[in-house]
Amino acid sequence: MVIQNAKQLIYEQIMKWAGVSAAPHNRGPRGTAWFVDEVEIGHIHGNSLVDIALPHETVEEVVAAGRAQPHHMFPKLGISVPLDTREDVERAIELLRLSYNLIRQKQGLDPAQNGD
Repeated sequence: MVIQNAKQLIYEQIMKWAGVSAAPHNRGPRGTAWFVDEVEIGHIHGNSLVDIALPHETVEEVVAAGRAQPHHMFPKLGISVPLDTREDVERAIELLRLSYNLIRQKQGLDPAQNGD
């Protein structure tokens, strides 16, 4: 069963992180994407699915650990997290945080200085 307020729960957490902005996702009217500068952290489709682009080796690690599925359209480029339980929402936030931290590191910023 989809968590009815998943999008709001995730949105509230991510918007606390330093330098994060949000915009409608270009792949559907109910989607929201989160960014650090202009680099996408991930996006949500309604209350049902979070997609996160990650480096290939990180995708392999996360999928092998059972923390997410390969991205539903681009399995080599990212992961998808279906939001069926409260635990799925928490795991999606953790994996979005991983994406956020990797982006900040690549930008030469300290992930520990993330504003929450």
